[in-house]
Amino acid sequence: MGIEKPDIRDFDLRTLPQAFYDNPYPWYRALREQTPVRRMPDGSVLLTRYADIQEVYKNPAVYSSDKRAEFKPKYGDSLLYEHHTTSLVFNDPPLHSRVRSLIAGALHPRAIADMEAGLIQCVDGLLDKLEKSSHADLIEDFAIHIPIEIIGNMLAVPQDERGPLREWSLAILGALEPAISVEVFDKGNQAVRDFISYLDDLVERRRLHPGDPERDVLTKLIQGEGNESVSRLELLHNCIFILNAGHETTTNLIGNGLYLLLEHPEQRRLLQSQPELIKSAVDEMLRMESSNQLGNRITKMATTIGGEQIEAGTPITLCIGAANRDPEQFVDPDRMDIQRTPNRHLAFGSGSHQCVGVNLAKLEGQVAIARFLERFPKYQLASEAQRGGRVRFRGFLGIPCELR
Repeated sequence: MGIEKPDIRDFDLRTLPQAFYDNPYPWYRALREQTPVRRMPDGSVLLTRYADIQEVYKNPAVYSSDKRAEFKPKYGDSLLYEHHTTSLVFNDPPLHSRVRSLIAGALHPRAIADMEAGLIQCVDGLLDKLEKSSHADLIEDFAIHIPIEIIGNMLAVPQDERGPLREWSLAILGALEPAISVEVFDKGNQAVRDFISYLDDLVERRRLHPGDPERDVLTKLIQGEGNESVSRLELLHNCIFILNAGHETTTNLIGNGLYLLLEHPEQRRLLQSQPELIKSAVDEMLRMESSNQLGNRITKMATTIGGEQIEAGTPITLCIGAANRDPEQFVDPDRMDIQRTPNRHLAFGSGSHQCVGVNLAKLEGQVAIARFLERFPKYQLASEAQRGGRVRFRGFLGIPCELR
């Protein structure tokens, strides 16, 4: 679907045609080829080449992740502004370094390895339920439950309190779109309000009854480590960030991956015949359909990107989805190849801001997709899949399938 050679003369991330949401890659290709350093109507710059985006990731001295100046006009003095400007992903050191080090301390290789048995149990339990019916929605009945379970376990959120997490996450992350309505803004603010109210109570309970800081990220954030500590707001907003980031991107990874196998039956057959390819297959799924399509920076000083002069204080949008299909980096980039090597995609960013949960997310994708494919090798679409309808996060709201 989409347009093979779209007209990009008036391209604006804030006003996109429906065909873009279905298939943005023709637009990305045209931008890469014609204006890879694209001045947008709002004064920001959109980058679509792999090399340019990688350079930005590698140079935090010039390209800041601090979003206060960029988000103030969009959110004003709102809870959304407070949340997104306190989250580690939209900050520079020292906040970014303090919070990242605490989270990373609970995501060391041994801890992730210890999660695998619980992950397999979660996935197999979901698959057991699916076996009772010949129909299922791969998102609602499968993909969304896995990251909620894993991240919920990491923060030791009680099972019977996890119900609202997905809706809160969708509302908050939906407000990160390039253009939002009053309704989306209000819904996002209410979600932050409800989330903080819940977490305040959860944190108080955890202070009274701490968990194992080697496994319980919330306890680790509460207790700090050495000279590293976080304030109340930093604690609450970064718990929201952990739940949101782990939920949305992993749900999309699993849904996008299973859908790509439907679109590329020869790759599906190859993976079924050689299940040991699941690790490289998941990396190729991440490259082909990056869960997170856009990143952001702002220039600290005047600089040059891709031969273009950029003023200090210029917002920069990094088009990860375009970079991951750049023919200068990937041979035949629009072809799915689950044996592709090397595959240095940017689905999780790069440099000091690379996603701290990258290894956990990949493990979730590998276990979920491999075990689903083994249990339901003949799954097919039952009716048209429903895209998420967002620019920044690419995924599905529903993928109805026949399982047999």
